[in-house]
This record gives sequence, structure tokens and C-alpha cells, in this order.
Amino acid sequence: MSRTTVDPLFSTASAAAFTERHLARLTSGALAAVRVPNFLSTPSCEAAMAALGRLPTADYDRSRVPTPIVRFGPALNDYRQPDGSLDAARYWTDAEAARAAWHQAGMRPDPIAVSLARLGSAWGAAVAPATIGGRPVFGGTLREINSGALIHYDDINREFPNGLFDQETVGQLAFNVWVAAPKTGGMTTVWRHRWEPTDEQHREAYGYTPHTVAHSQSVSVTPELGDALLFNPANFHAVEPNPSGRRIAFAFFLALTTTGQLIAWS
Repeated sequence: MSRTTVDPLFSTASAAAFTERHLARLTSGALAAVRVPNFLSTPSCEAAMAALGRLPTADYDRSRVPTPIVRFGPALNDYRQPDGSLDAARYWTDAEAARAAWHQAGMRPDPIAVSLARLGSAWGAAVAPATIGGRPVFGGTLREINSGALIHYDDINREFPNGLFDQETVGQLAFNVWVAAPKTGGMTTVWRHRWEPTDEQHREAYGYTPHTVAHSQSVSVTPELGDALLFNPANFHAVEPNPSGRRIAFAFFLALTTTGQLIAWS
């Protein structure tokens, strides 16, 4: 009997819009990534870029994130404590400040609201914010990644093993939409590899060395202005550097809950 080292289901789809089937297949692992070209129009991207100066962005701590990444908006895993709990006081303070700053920036159209609405339409029910103790978490970050991002994975259930959300989740997705894209470089690569205990010997800052995925199947997507991308971030993934230009995306996570609802956070 012949064997294959390639999973034919681990591939990238390009479509005019996200569908319920895309979301289900990504969550189940039957698809690597889905790209929707021109998800946001060029005028919408230009409006978002014009409003960026009104958002309080900052760099990550270089001692923790060695590749420079400019960001706006709190991400839950930045508030994870050594015991796997959330630094709630600090998180909620920053989340409320980010909400106020986003409102004051007056970004119209709102790329996060537009994206959530379209994903909700695809699923057949509105996307709800994840909640902690009944409080909706912040959803929708901005990231400018020009120097690349290390190989890493994102998994809310592993990051907070004692539980975090009021909702129980069974699968996680990552969403990105680019409002600025470089002419070359900046590819997102997703590997058919999920965390294993032996991966820890290849730790590098917040991520892992290339040896971790050296023999894993992969797909790559080059960012284009206005394009949106969905993939399962439990698969190891990374961003390559771009030699010139700016690579700016709005992003958030989605999860399917045990009750069939889609929730979002960042």
C-alpha cells in the first residue's frame, strides 16, 4: 500500500466571501486557510490608515518580543500570569482605555465591525464577544509587523488551562485583514503542526525555532491590500519580514462554542 506525506486537505482556499463551510472545515482541520481578496475596498483601507494616527499605538517589550511589532489593543495572552490566570485588574483597565480610544478615533467604516458582521452572516448568527464573569472582552487589535513574527501558535485553552471565558470553546480561528501591504515579503506561513511537549526544547523567546516545523507541510499567503485571511492558529504559524513598505492588519480571534455560537476576542 502506498503512503503519502502530504495531507491533501491541508490547503488554502480563495473565495469571494467566507462561508459556513469554510468556518466548519477550518475548525475541524479539514482546511489550512481561507483567503478573501478585496474583503475591504481600497477607500475603506485608506480611511483606516488615515485614522491610525488617532490611535495610541506602542511597541511590544523587546525583551519579550525581539521582533519589533507596533500594536494597538490589548491581547489576552499578554496578561497571562505564570499560574495560567489572567491579570484581571490590569487587563480590564487597558481594555476600557482601548475601547475609549477606538471610539474617539472615529474610524468609519469600522473594519472590525464590518468583519464581524460578515463572519456572522456566513455562520448564520451574529458573532458575540467572549465574556469573563459576564463582562465582554476587548476584540479587535491592530498590528504592524514589518520585521516578521517568530514561529508560534495561539490556543486559548492551552494558554489558560484552568478556563477563562464564560463560554466553553471547542475550536479557535484567527482573522486578519490587511489595510496596508508591502510590495514584497510579509508572507504568513501556516504549518501542519500543533504543539507537542518535545517542541519546548526548541523554544525561542515567545516562539520556536525553524527546526520545530522543518518536516511539516505548510501553506503560505502573501498579504494584499484589503485581503482577509482565516486560519486555525493552533497550527504553528509565522510572518516573514518585508524589506520595505508597511504591513498593517486588524485582527481578532474567533471560537466555536459547545452551543454552536461564534465568539470573538483579541
